[in-house]
Amino acid sequence: MTGTTFTFLGTGTSQGVPMLACECVVCRSEDPRDRRTRSSVYVEGPEGAFVIDTGADFRSQCLREGVKRVDAVVYTHAHADHVMGFDDLRPFCRPGEMLPVYASAPTMADLQVTFRFAFNGENRYPTYIHPDPRIIEGSFHLGGLELVPVPLPHGRVTVFGYVLRRGGEALVAYLSDCKEVPESVTPLLAGVRHLVVDALRHRPHPTHMSVEEALAVVARVRPQQAWFTHICHELGHAETEAALPPGVRIAYDGLKLEL
Repeated sequence: MTGTTFTFLGTGTSQGVPMLACECVVCRSEDPRDRRTRSSVYVEGPEGAFVIDTGADFRSQCLREGVKRVDAVVYTHAHADHVMGFDDLRPFCRPGEMLPVYASAPTMADLQVTFRFAFNGENRYPTYIHPDPRIIEGSFHLGGLELVPVPLPHGRVTVFGYVLRRGGEALVAYLSDCKEVPESVTPLLAGVRHLVVDALRHRPHPTHMSVEEALAVVARVRPQQAWFTHICHELGHAETEAALPPGVRIAYDGLKLEL
């Protein structure tokens, strides 16, 4: 492998698409791009591999994409749809080694409560998860990339988006869960090649951006390419993408960006 691949493991909201007990047009769609598992991404390059978030679909996502290596885990926040695949990290934990887990202090505190069996050392089996908690206090490096945390409002919590940089160039900004992208963080996104941003649906939502709000962020940031993610069952892929302006597309599960 000579380059770095950014793979969308999942692009759906907390209930996924199709949603349980729903018979809407999108949930019954035969377009594979309308089948959305919980939002997560996998970044793999010659210097290492890491995942951002491990939702409830993490196991099936890894099987689908043939993921064989995870050297570290990065979390945006501790909501259930972003962390409940934590236990499925076991196959990626080498005996006798710790698995670095990166998160903000509040997110790490929540992880240590939810998965206390792993963090407090109750389970000492050699092949079990041995997390090495690393509190994010600024930029850090993984897999030959610099990760710059971007604080974003998401209801009553502050989540971290991340800008992935190499050699000073902003390759990807991953902003999956947010109600807005404040003006104060816009300088962190300057010159970004790919902007991945929350666009839940057309109707306003109290903790997520609508398509219209996401388009306003794209117009302000002006990336080379924008991708919408964390999408609910109210947006059909083909119909929604056809109405978007040039340079803006809908991400889908399994989509790969070569960086």
